[in-house]
Amino acid sequence: MSHARSEYTDFRSLAPELYDAILAVSQQAAKAGLDKQLLELVKIRASQINGCAFCVQHHVLLAEKLGLSVDKINLVVVWREAPQFTARERAALAFTEALTRLEGGVSDEVYALARAEFSEAELVFLTSAIGVINLWNRYGVAFRWTPAERPARVAS
Repeated sequence: MSHARSEYTDFRSLAPELYDAILAVSQQAAKAGLDKQLLELVKIRASQINGCAFCVQHHVLLAEKLGLSVDKINLVVVWREAPQFTARERAALAFTEALTRLEGGVSDEVYALARAEFSEAELVFLTSAIGVINLWNRYGVAFRWTPAERPARVAS
């Protein structure tokens, strides 16, 4: 088990202007109208690929708050084999994997799939969302941020 080298809150206090700038970019895709549930799927998938436990947990919890189905959250790691995902989600997830791994770039096939589901402007904002979650992942992995605990459920 690894231990945190520093925490998310440390980053915020050590570099508040940098934190605010990254956060501002993080919010642009949703402000531009991209579906927040779709964006959480993208962020979860990129964070899984990058091995950022903090970001996976953070975005799983946000996805749950947004009402994203448990099936989609659990199956995003194997989205190609799961029938729960829409064509738009599949295009976004394929684009996410291509931009996160950058192994040979984004193929014409993956770009065409994404372009068929997203307008040019939407694709710009989707690209920014993918880019910025990859940036957050770099911090989370480098400093081994501790994933948040799931809030305790109150018995009814």
